[in-house]
Amino acid sequence: MTVIDELDTIEAEAALALNAVADLGGLAEWKSSYIGKTGALTRLSRGLGALPADQRPEVGRRVNALREQLEGAYTTAEARLKRAAQDAELAAERLDVTMPGRAPALGHIHLTNQVLRQVQDIFAEMGFQVTESPEVELDEYNFSLLNFADDHPARDMQDTFYVEVPEGTPSVLLRTHTSPGQMRVMRERAPEPLRILLPGKVYRNEQVTVRSEMMFHQFEFLAVGRNITMGDMKGTLAYFAERMYGPNTQVRLRPSFFPFTEPSAEMDVSCFLCEGKGCRICKHSGWLEIGGCGMVHPNVLRNGGYDPELFSGFAGGFGPERIALLKYGIDDIRGFYSGSIAFVEQFG
Repeated sequence: MTVIDELDTIEAEAALALNAVADLGGLAEWKSSYIGKTGALTRLSRGLGALPADQRPEVGRRVNALREQLEGAYTTAEARLKRAAQDAELAAERLDVTMPGRAPALGHIHLTNQVLRQVQDIFAEMGFQVTESPEVELDEYNFSLLNFADDHPARDMQDTFYVEVPEGTPSVLLRTHTSPGQMRVMRERAPEPLRILLPGKVYRNEQVTVRSEMMFHQFEFLAVGRNITMGDMKGTLAYFAERMYGPNTQVRLRPSFFPFTEPSAEMDVSCFLCEGKGCRICKHSGWLEIGGCGMVHPNVLRNGGYDPELFSGFAGGFGPERIALLKYGIDDIRGFYSGSIAFVEQFG
């Protein structure tokens, strides 16, 4: 077989192999097999020096022409395959604008705020006005003006977060209850009668457990006017309990002690889960403890600018998280502030 015959064979095989190439990877292999550094045409051209002198020019021209032909075929095939790959990619990414879109995940109101909004609506029905007070408070408003003795245990560092302030300035703390707001509102509005609701965060230096947190919420209610009695307070609480927990919910008051109320009481409601028959949530007593309340202490009225000989009032403080714990059978208060999506989505 002459060199010209070998070139014809390479040309025919290369054309046949190129027709079978389906992708850029196969094209790279084709190039390496025929016109690469170790390809068939390159190997043949290296032996031209051994040919007789009179044959070299013709064979050389034929080799160069075939190389140019194969390289042109390679370029054309490469462009075709790249276009095909791009078309396939575009087809895969093509959007059908007529298809319905994916609905984004929507947030919702946190369970604590759900309860607080319900509480605000209930007390608004009874004429209570929502107001706010500072979370960073003076010791005077948090304790002294609310009739706390200087040696009261609640003043101890174990219960209260105190803020470091320059020596000689009044003590500052994170409020331990929403009751300081009572004093601020009374001093602003005395001697006007008032009915207010004070929701907000409170802070206590307590160990975090399934039943207690260092930060939680309270709502404080206060009514001051002439001839207000314990009967008015119990009627208010009964209405709140029925609106919050359902019709026929019963209320009972148990004697207790708070420095800022006299007499003081703990408020219980009949267990709405077992209807007073006894269950795990109410510890088989038929009653659920909600919070503390009582008639405003004369010293607190006096400190707020009201004459206790002419005015009386009632007040109480409940926790919305505790209401939610009982209402929904939640057994761990830490879920409220854990950031757990699984927890909060249960109450969307």
